[in-house]
Amino acid sequence: MFKKIFAKTDKVFLGITLSLVLIGVVIFISASLGILARNEQKFYGVVFNQILFGVVFGFSALIIMMNVNYMTFKKYAFHIMILALIMTSLVFIPGLSYEHGGARRWLSIGSIQFQPAEFLKIAFVIYFAAWLTWMKNKVHDFKKTLLPFAILVIIIAGILLRQPDTKSLILIVVTGIAMCIVSGIPWKYIGGFLGISLLAFGILAWTVPYLNDRVQTFINPAKDSQGSGWQINQSLNAIGSGEIAGRGLGQSIQKFGSLPEPQGDSIFAVLGEEFGFIGSSLVVILYLLYGLRGLRIASLSQDQFGRLLATGLVILIVSQSFLNIASLLGLFPLTGVPLVFMSHGGTSMMIALAATGIILNISKAQKART
Repeated sequence: MFKKIFAKTDKVFLGITLSLVLIGVVIFISASLGILARNEQKFYGVVFNQILFGVVFGFSALIIMMNVNYMTFKKYAFHIMILALIMTSLVFIPGLSYEHGGARRWLSIGSIQFQPAEFLKIAFVIYFAAWLTWMKNKVHDFKKTLLPFAILVIIIAGILLRQPDTKSLILIVVTGIAMCIVSGIPWKYIGGFLGISLLAFGILAWTVPYLNDRVQTFINPAKDSQGSGWQINQSLNAIGSGEIAGRGLGQSIQKFGSLPEPQGDSIFAVLGEEFGFIGSSLVVILYLLYGLRGLRIASLSQDQFGRLLATGLVILIVSQSFLNIASLLGLFPLTGVPLVFMSHGGTSMMIALAATGIILNISKAQKART
């Protein structure tokens, strides 16, 4: 049965994904033991939701997307983008949204909370891939390619910055630029847009208090070690204490109160403490392999849309993962972005696995043509 379901897919890419999810489940349960020490019922609820929505529903979404012709997304790209923008805007309606830590990023439906920006990022990739394909013979026309991209980013920025959700905006811009490069848009246009983007993010980092605070903490983590620098300092302590081989599975000390969000944004720090440099390096290598294999699938695609779609989805997932890791290693300001396939957030994992299913469908189309 499984052999038939996964026939003609890229088995290497699927295997890398399965490895990341398996490691993610193990380290997630371990990281959540800090919750068990305080509230047993909450612990089982958190683990159950991650397994059900993230793993079970996630792999169901992967199988479904793997068997949906990816060209269907090109046909409905505009509708998907509009739906995503509407859903992301609904967080501003009282009664529909869920607020946490001063941010209004989640929709609440009954007992389920999810972040529509996760869907927005995928929708952006689909729509922009379709747009660049429609304009493939006009890539040198600034008004037909980069200008619409800039306008779309401005619209998205207007929604995300009000939540606020700067990290999702950063990921969308990075992914969009990568797709522009693959589409063949002239470097002078890409360089200009990149410069304007860096200037805009610089102004935001200087003028928005919470962003400025994170930049100052990145520059000098010891300045406020008991306040804004607490998370990065505890993360570095956890990773450093793991040394070469780690303390062992379940043996993390920092997750029991010292490390903020050990099963969420800080899960890589728990991984580093329990599995050390060896385990952390293995996970980094797996993400690199996911990216390289995914880009290989993109490069072998025989049509422009498949190539751009696969590139965008791979860059989105890999850049988010490395943004999380870099933040916890002190190589980039803290962003609060989750580690794909591992951090708490069942709907986030489900969407990431659905995106992986789309990439696998593109690989199936390649083998069907050979």
